[in-house]
Amino acid sequence: MTSLFPGAGTALNVLTVLIGAGLGMAVGHRLREHTRSVVTDVLGLVTLLVAGLSAMAVTDVALSDAVGSGFPVLIVLGSLLIGSITGSMLRIEERLEGLAGTIQGWVSRRSKDSSIEGGSDHASRERFIEGWLTASLLFCVGPLTILGALNDGLGRGIDQLALKAVLDGFAALAFAASFGVGVLLSAVSVLVVQGALTVVGVLLGDLVPDAHISALTATGGLMLAGIALRLLRIRDIPVGDMLPALIVAPLLTQLVIWLR
Repeated sequence: MTSLFPGAGTALNVLTVLIGAGLGMAVGHRLREHTRSVVTDVLGLVTLLVAGLSAMAVTDVALSDAVGSGFPVLIVLGSLLIGSITGSMLRIEERLEGLAGTIQGWVSRRSKDSSIEGGSDHASRERFIEGWLTASLLFCVGPLTILGALNDGLGRGIDQLALKAVLDGFAALAFAASFGVGVLLSAVSVLVVQGALTVVGVLLGDLVPDAHISALTATGGLMLAGIALRLLRIRDIPVGDMLPALIVAPLLTQLVIWLR
């Protein structure tokens, strides 16, 4: 598909997420609590599946060829450790909860939707964060996101982002039915992340190396696994504090390449 302008793929993706999340919010509050709980469990299992598929990027040939066969797992481990320590020191999870309370309070004063009332309640903020963080990671981490946005910026079409937009729209519908307005906010994450990558494609005129994409995808996969454990109510892992790992992963990959 030919891009009408740089960023057209991202605009389409943001639109489908907004439509999907809007539809999910419209029907979500009509579901029984038990039904919502079952939907959340299903989303947790699907997120675990996506996490496993993403984490398998650690075995990609491009990554092992670039850094050596013994380093891919160490790069993912180092990225998560450095990113988690940094995020913990910056209190990202705590700040996200505070931001969630502010946004929910603002929204609840302007809406009578029962799924977003009680913005000051801790459990409600946790639900908001899980919705936003889970959807944002699913929509913004992976080869389709990176390659699709870069190819859009390079003027090579929006085929990948068009496919991703359809998938994200249906995913947003399912998640918003359980988590409400937090999923709607993930459209902003898509706009920022994919928009920035599109700009990179326009400015650099080349693709990010496959090895860096693989490291980023594998690291994001383990973070998605943490999200899945939260959705399944197994363990409350502070995935928000791990977000810097997504920046550390490609940087650490490049450092290992330089040192070889």
